[in-house]
Amino acid sequence: MAKVVFYEKPGCGTNARQRQMLAAAGHELEVRSLIAEPWTAERLRVFFGATPVATWFNPAAPKVKAGAVDPAALGAAEAIALMLADPLLIRRPLVEADGVRCAGFDRAPVTHLLTAGSPLPEACSRPGEASGCPDPAR
Repeated sequence: MAKVVFYEKPGCGTNARQRQMLAAAGHELEVRSLIAEPWTAERLRVFFGATPVATWFNPAAPKVKAGAVDPAALGAAEAIALMLADPLLIRRPLVEADGVRCAGFDRAPVTHLLTAGSPLPEACSRPGEASGCPDPAR
């Protein structure tokens, strides 16, 4: 089994279920706060690989939902700068396993860590709720 570094938004119910799935598959998790992590542009960028910039963003982030940030209109450098300023914009979880990194629960290496056919919860468990997940700063 793999050691998995799992960067989450503390208090997010979807991230909690995702962690449970990985643990149930027998993996050792090191859970870290996506919000509190001291990111640099270079370190954050590697989680996105060759995926399109628009997919780097959490579509449920308040600024994305409100239209204040349009992920489709951004280049890589601008996207990373916005995410460093507001980590809630980052698609989560960020996952590292066996030296491979990804953003989102539906991508390798996560898909390879789970049993075939396992459900992959990607969307927020509380879409449409005004409160969303609890504020991790509280």
